[in-house]
Amino acid sequence: MSGMRRSVSVGALRAAFEAKTIIARYPALALRIARRRHGIPVGRDTGIVIEGFPRTGTSFAVAAFDLAQEGKVRIACHVHAPAQVIEGARRGLPNLVIVREPEETTLSFVIRNPYLSIRQALRGYVRFHEPLLSYRDRFVVGTFAQVTEDFGIVIGRVNERFATGFALFEHTEENVRRCFVAIDEDYRKRLPEGEALERQVARPSDWRDRAKEEIRGSYRSADAAGLRARAERVFEAFSGGG
Repeated sequence: MSGMRRSVSVGALRAAFEAKTIIARYPALALRIARRRHGIPVGRDTGIVIEGFPRTGTSFAVAAFDLAQEGKVRIACHVHAPAQVIEGARRGLPNLVIVREPEETTLSFVIRNPYLSIRQALRGYVRFHEPLLSYRDRFVVGTFAQVTEDFGIVIGRVNERFATGFALFEHTEENVRRCFVAIDEDYRKRLPEGEALERQVARPSDWRDRAKEEIRGSYRSADAAGLRARAERVFEAFSGGG
């Protein structure tokens, strides 16, 4: 009986994920749900949108941007839905999308959500990015490497595109450490020490790196080839410009 209940529970979680990734492209639905559940949706006081598919470096980008500013800037973030970016584009807001190549993103996302299959995670990745292709000239893209190696340059491109004057993040070891400490402290408020924390926390994790190697073969399997190729194409479309 317990096995049956677990099967039903996993099935329900997978179905909910599929529904969420479909709804996520429609601002009228996705942002209304987000206001009740998670993230900070676009609103009248939004100063900038910083979004991305989960596990792409958005938590670091938000922490680093916030640390750099002298005054408080309202950041619309962590909705993890294309609807957030689309609504920001419609309002003409400064709009930054963080992207990461699909292999590391997918592996990290499945570790974060172990009830999902590699194929489901890839499908979610594609469903996040593909609706944004037609809005590509209305937001700046920052790759995971750019965000984690010199985020100040990324903010500079936002300023250039949207004629804003946001302070640039100084990418020093101390500032990076402060960002990771802030992220870690936030996750520790919700999660116990150990595996549960390491699965989810949005900062580097040796535990998660080892776990990725255990499932990397599934990502590269023939069964995932079609979705993998589609995800890689969409990543190339995003990462090829500013």
